[in-house]
Amino acid sequence: MKTHPKTWRLALAATGVVFGDIGTSPLYAFRESFVGHHRLPLDEPHVLGVLSLLVWALILVVTVKYVLITMRADNRGEGGSFALLALIKRVAGKSPMIPAIATAALIATALFYGDAMITPAISILSAVEGLTLADPRFAVAVLPVTLVIVAGLFLIQRWGTGVIGALFGPVMVLWFVVIAVLGGLQVLEHPLVLKAVSPTYAIGFIVADPVRAFFTLGTVVLAVTGAEALFADMGHFGRKPIARAWLCLALPALLLCYAGQSALVLGTPSAIRSPFYLMAPAWGLIPLIVLASVATVIASQSIISGAFSVTQQAVRLGYAPRLQIRHTSGDSMGQIYAPAVNGALYLSVTALVIGFGSSSALAAAFGLAVTATMVLTTLLIGFVIFRIWRWNPLWAAPLYALLLACDIGLFAASATKFGDGGWLPVSVALLLVLLFATWRKGRALVTAELEKGALPVDVFLATAGRVTRAPGLAVYLTSSAEGVPPALLHNLKHNHVLHARVYLLTVETALSPTVGPKSRVQLVEMGGGIARVALRYGFMQEPDVPAGLQLLCDRGERIEPLRTTYFLSRQIVVPSKRPGMALWREHLFAAMSRNAATPMTTFNLPVNRVIELGSQLEI
Repeated sequence: MKTHPKTWRLALAATGVVFGDIGTSPLYAFRESFVGHHRLPLDEPHVLGVLSLLVWALILVVTVKYVLITMRADNRGEGGSFALLALIKRVAGKSPMIPAIATAALIATALFYGDAMITPAISILSAVEGLTLADPRFAVAVLPVTLVIVAGLFLIQRWGTGVIGALFGPVMVLWFVVIAVLGGLQVLEHPLVLKAVSPTYAIGFIVADPVRAFFTLGTVVLAVTGAEALFADMGHFGRKPIARAWLCLALPALLLCYAGQSALVLGTPSAIRSPFYLMAPAWGLIPLIVLASVATVIASQSIISGAFSVTQQAVRLGYAPRLQIRHTSGDSMGQIYAPAVNGALYLSVTALVIGFGSSSALAAAFGLAVTATMVLTTLLIGFVIFRIWRWNPLWAAPLYALLLACDIGLFAASATKFGDGGWLPVSVALLLVLLFATWRKGRALVTAELEKGALPVDVFLATAGRVTRAPGLAVYLTSSAEGVPPALLHNLKHNHVLHARVYLLTVETALSPTVGPKSRVQLVEMGGGIARVALRYGFMQEPDVPAGLQLLCDRGERIEPLRTTYFLSRQIVVPSKRPGMALWREHLFAAMSRNAATPMTTFNLPVNRVIELGSQLEI
């Protein structure tokens, strides 16, 4: 079957965005198995055993689990933990397992931020450390150069990736070609490493030296970090382009590179200090360091962009307060910039670089968050396989058990590094889960209080006929589709006037990533010139209320921007000892509410047409 040329163009773009993290893992993954906390002998059984583990980790975890199975569980083209949750809710929303599934998706998303902190630090550090091979005196420059690159990386985020994004694909293609050639040349000199393709070498290593093999899994996992990006970034490129880029370029290049490093250390054991760079001839060392530095910046850029996207999804689905989100491209909806997230990540990455000081030290902290996310994703995909797709359990159950066993084994080995730094991303994830859960629960309490005190619409309509009407359109934004918004009652109480046309507007977030214009707006007349309007957006879309309301013009509504006023209700949350949340969580929620972005920026409202009315609300 002929492949459409657009698929290959998307595959090229995906190579630059999706595979940056996993593509730069050869810089440190193989080395750490022999020079890390649990060192292995540099003999043939251990080298081939580690190589076999690497090969089958890439085949089972990345290729089979993510490319062939998980990426089929898309939610209308979108991937990631929240998209998987949305798919399950949409298809099997009445399942009693939904609360547990939602919790798993929430934890997986929180763990992603821990990964987003460590990836730029370890990737850029490992690339810059190659300078010490050119001259040991460059060791003092590693940290300053790394910090300069990190600062530059986060500084350019505000301009978006549109300008430099076109270079990502070709640079990463060059990277994969180079590492494949370097590895292939080493394999030609020691072809015996090709035997490691057989899983018997991995199994033999585990059987002969089970304790060391178990601890080695904690470094083998470094080779599959970034696999989650294949699923998370699926909405930008599609499943087929990502799968083709992986199977045709990234996977073969990585296998050759790891095989080449194995061949090198078997012939020259001293090369284990930096097997990746020492595969290159002396004249190619500096160009390779430059290429590796660019590749690690791209890898870091990919996960930073992912953090922006995940944050936007969390806000849209009601797990995080409104944050300022800027779109940096008029052509691509997915190119966004979140200043608060960017600043927090920059400070975190800088602290990690200074605090750990080397890629080897960071490797101890890397892996635990990644493997925990993988286990949670496997559990979620298990629900899809057996409850939604309903695959034949005779063959699906053994396959699923194998994949789950691989993930649990990698997680268990990574958990041994908790005291060496693995506690850091886990602590960050726990803090974020607390914040997500507090915000979700707090918003539910606020909504319940507002609905409890809301005036029924029929009662309001009975009195609205005796009120003076002013020309123009008034749009009252409300989070509830029932009752009368507090801002409308406050305005009527103090100004004794209503506009000739009134919309009670609710902005809804759908469980799908996008909602088309035809399904965007719904209007229901309530009488007396008052109508209830609902605007629906996908969780990957940016709400634009004025633009959404313009769709009503096709239905005969008259909407003049200069004669339209937007009324907002601002509730000042007052913590109390009433049933709801613990008092300290209510204070936390109140602080989050105070620092949330205003609806004006969230819904793209014209600043000079907005009136905000506030009130206090006990929860």
